[in-house]
Amino acid sequence: MSSHIQICLLGELRTVSDGRQLDLPPSKKTRALLAYLALTGRPHRRERLCEIFWELPDDPRGSLRWALSKIRALVDVPGSAQLSADRERVSLVQDSAMVDYVEIVRRLQASSPPATLDELHEMGKLLALPLLDGLDLPQLDAYQAWLAAEREEALQLRLGVLERITLHPETSDRDAVKWLRQWQSADPTSEQAAGILVRTLKRLGRGDEAAGVVSNYQRMAKDTGLAPVDDLSEVGPPPSAAETATTVPGLLKRQSIGFCQSADGVRIAYATVGTGPPLVKAANWLNHLELDWQSPIWSKTFQALADGRAFIRYDERGNGLSDWEVDDISFEAFVRDLETVVDALRLERFPLLGMSQGCAVSIAYAVRHPERVSALVLIGGYAAGWRIGCAAEEQERRQAVMTLTKLGWGTNNPAYRHIFSQTFMPDGTPDELAWFDEFQRQTTSPDNAVRFQDAFGDIDVRDQLAQLHVPTLVLHARHDQRISLDQGRELAIGIPNARFVVLESRSHIILGHEPAWPVFMDEVQRFLAETNTA
Repeated sequence: MSSHIQICLLGELRTVSDGRQLDLPPSKKTRALLAYLALTGRPHRRERLCEIFWELPDDPRGSLRWALSKIRALVDVPGSAQLSADRERVSLVQDSAMVDYVEIVRRLQASSPPATLDELHEMGKLLALPLLDGLDLPQLDAYQAWLAAEREEALQLRLGVLERITLHPETSDRDAVKWLRQWQSADPTSEQAAGILVRTLKRLGRGDEAAGVVSNYQRMAKDTGLAPVDDLSEVGPPPSAAETATTVPGLLKRQSIGFCQSADGVRIAYATVGTGPPLVKAANWLNHLELDWQSPIWSKTFQALADGRAFIRYDERGNGLSDWEVDDISFEAFVRDLETVVDALRLERFPLLGMSQGCAVSIAYAVRHPERVSALVLIGGYAAGWRIGCAAEEQERRQAVMTLTKLGWGTNNPAYRHIFSQTFMPDGTPDELAWFDEFQRQTTSPDNAVRFQDAFGDIDVRDQLAQLHVPTLVLHARHDQRISLDQGRELAIGIPNARFVVLESRSHIILGHEPAWPVFMDEVQRFLAETNTA
């Protein structure tokens, strides 16, 4: 990695080149944009950056160009262009810049060798500094929401580092007290921090201090409505050294985003999260790796699927973080995108999970690559698209929706996108429906939204079902308002020895607060365990 440019995000924003601190642009928005590019570490569409950092009646595109010119002058060094910007996307080349916070995350995620105690001490000191201190922009709601989420994640990362330092076998009781007090100060409600501090103080013969910790914690618990703790010194027994070396609260669920290129030159974004055997999810309508992960719609399901596994998903061409301007949006292209991601990650054998049209993509992939797919989980799927498998009245309705999509998708009026959200999750809360409406607008263009619907209509894998010889679980909501139960049943009938489970729900997307959700997750987890793929 080049050492020419170092970007420090912990504390006040700083950039250093060959040991010399560089002068930052005077514009606070420009500094915030630099920090945003450095911390996210991926390409961003120019349109989205304009939405985040500038508002009408400003000239967003002109303001963005001006800000990028200032950033380029700052970070580009001879022989190493670190700001990559074309007509569509902008990114900071991470291989050419060292970002302090990103490096801490990478080091903690590395399983071998584990971070040394000295490294943990340095991380603990750095993480005590506020992330992007002084770079709040209260007038920009989207940026402030992103910054608040990143600061919360930084706090959880710090708490994990403090725990590792405290429980490290080389940490003396005297040193542990210092770090425990930091842990308790950062997270006053932590029973574990208070309990370990009490035990440590008692071992050092500092009983009065231990009693003070107990008294203060019990008073705080009463004031905040927490359940009382009878014996705080019995809370949170320290884990084994092996557990301590590998477990960092809030870290294992931080996803890593990468890019690969299909045979026709399309950039495909993929994300991996968690550790363990792989579980691959095929893309569905619609995806955005970054927005999906912390969303009220998908987050609970994806977090559960990543528990004990390396959970892998991707944005197919035409939406999300993958290339939007593409020549080919078709079922064959969708299958090739899945092949591209699997090949890029060099996965040998794995269970494959499909939702909605992702089921047909998964089926086609499994038929073409039977040696790689160990099990299939198909949720809310179908074997024949709407031009083939639907009645004439339904086909007319879908054509009408395509016309409405073309005319209204990109507008600020969510009514056009609400057609989808209402049928995907009719029992969603108003906040969930509003989030999904806006999510769809940010995820793809009006033209691509029409092209996707058009491609879904021609899907037909009916003749491939009998060729599947892999353990298969088919789940379908009884009153799914997007894809009928009959379509799900026909899918299960056509696959030899498939297990069919009906979920008591009206949703095409099973939401985390529905009674059907724990049933759904239990069936999936049990199936994966039975097929030795958990």
